[in-house]
Amino acid sequence: MEETAWHYPVLLEEVLRYLAVKPDGIYADMTAGLGGHLRAIASRLTTGLVIACDRDAESLRLAKTNTEEYAGRIRFHHGAFSTFDEALKENEVEAVDGVLVDLGVSRYQLSAAERGFSLMEEGPLDMRMDRGQELTAADLVNHLPERDLADLIYQLGEERRSRRISRAIVRVRPIVTTGQLARVIEEAVPRTGRIHPGTQTFMALRLRVNSELEELEFMLRHVPERVRAGGRLVVLTFMSTEDRQVKRAFQSLAREGRATILTKHVVKPTEEEVSENPASRSAKLRALEMKR
Repeated sequence: MEETAWHYPVLLEEVLRYLAVKPDGIYADMTAGLGGHLRAIASRLTTGLVIACDRDAESLRLAKTNTEEYAGRIRFHHGAFSTFDEALKENEVEAVDGVLVDLGVSRYQLSAAERGFSLMEEGPLDMRMDRGQELTAADLVNHLPERDLADLIYQLGEERRSRRISRAIVRVRPIVTTGQLARVIEEAVPRTGRIHPGTQTFMALRLRVNSELEELEFMLRHVPERVRAGGRLVVLTFMSTEDRQVKRAFQSLAREGRATILTKHVVKPTEEEVSENPASRSAKLRALEMKR
C-alpha cells in the first residue's frame, strides 16, 4: 500500500455518488492510474466486475499492487481509450453499468523525473504516457518548424505568448531536458506570478505527444454506446480545453435524447479537499445517465 499513501483520488465521494455503484454491476475505470478510484469502486462490488484500463503500463502495475485485496473483482487492460472495445472483448463483456474517466496526470508520472512530464524535475524531454510509442516531446520541440510549434503551444496550451516562446526555443535547440526547456521559456517570458511561465507549453506538448484530445474525442463518441440504459458516465477534467470538449459531447447526447445530464453545473472539490490535495484545485466533474 506504499503508493496509495501519497495518492489522492480526486473527488472520490462525488465520483462514487454519481457512478451509483451496484454490487453486481460491471464498471470500467478507463484511467486506473495508481488505483485510487479503482480500489474504491472494487470495494463496493460483490459479484460485480471492474475493468481497469490505462495506457501507462508502469502505473497499471502499481494499480495492481495497490488493489491486491480486490484482485478477484478487477481485470486489467493496457491501452488507450481507443482500445476500449478490445478491453471489453477480452473480458467477454458487451456493455457496462458505469464508466469513470479521470483525465488528470498522476502524481507518480509528474514526480518521476525520468518520465519527463514535469518542468520542476530535471529529466529527459519525454512525456509519453505509453513508453512503447515513438513520438516524444523532444521530437516536437526540436523538429517542428517555428510557426507550427507556436500554433501547437497556442492551440493546445492556450498560451498567448506562444510566438515568443517558439522563437526562443528554435533559437537555442536542440533541447533535450525538461529543465533546459523550462529555463528557455522563463527567459523568453519571465515569471509574473506563482505559476511557472512554461506550464501551458508543457501541457500543450503533453497533449500532442499522447494525442489526448483525439483519444478523448474517441471516448466521448464511442464509449456511451457501451453503457447500458440507466448506466452512468463520469468524467473528471483538469483543463478548460478538455472540459469544453466533455461539456459539448454531453449536451449533444442530451439533445439527441440518448442521455440525461446529472450535473447541471460542474462539481468541484471542496475547500477541505483542496487544502489536503492542492492538485485537485482545477478538477471538474461532469456526469450523465444513458437512456436508450
